Amino acid sequence: MKVFKLFAVVLLVALSAATSSAQDLKFGHLNVQKLITELPEKQAADTQLQAEAKKLQSQLQVMSQELDDKYSNYMAQRDSMSQLIRSTREKEIQDYDQRIQNFNKLAQQSLSQKEQELLQPIIEKVEKAIQAVGEEQGFIYIFDVSSQVILYNSDQSVDCEELVKSKLGTM
Repeated sequence: MKVFKLFAVVLLVALSAATSSAQDLKFGHLNVQKLITELPEKQAADTQLQAEAKKLQSQLQVMSQELDDKYSNYMAQRDSMSQLIRSTREKEIQDYDQRIQNFNKLAQQSLSQKEQELLQPIIEKVEKAIQAVGEEQGFIYIFDVSSQVILYNSDQSVDCEELVKSKLGTM
């Protein structure tokens, strides 16, 4: 009987310690995508990316216009051309069309790479700020609600957006 009472007391002490430590756990949340889009660095990166896209689009339009001109010229003179000249011109037009398609593909890849280059330092800065807030405020986890993984958000979870924004302002 004494062993049972001792076991019960130890169990109660362990449960009360576990319960009190579980109540001390702090969870936070924020919308990382929203936070990033509000940063001046992100807006500057978007402006830079749009300028690059505009240059590439302009070049693509020039190339497309040249292709249209070549095709129109070919169609106007087609009946008066010999078979050799006609096939040579058709090959030139096909080759030029292929170059335009390759340019378009490479332009998209270039823009994607440029976007990654511009966003990577911003993402790293935000991640460092989130980590610093987590450590300073004693959070166990900070969840990103923009990832749509959170199924329930209790009032006990702290919205960390303003804390991270202030930390970003001091970085």
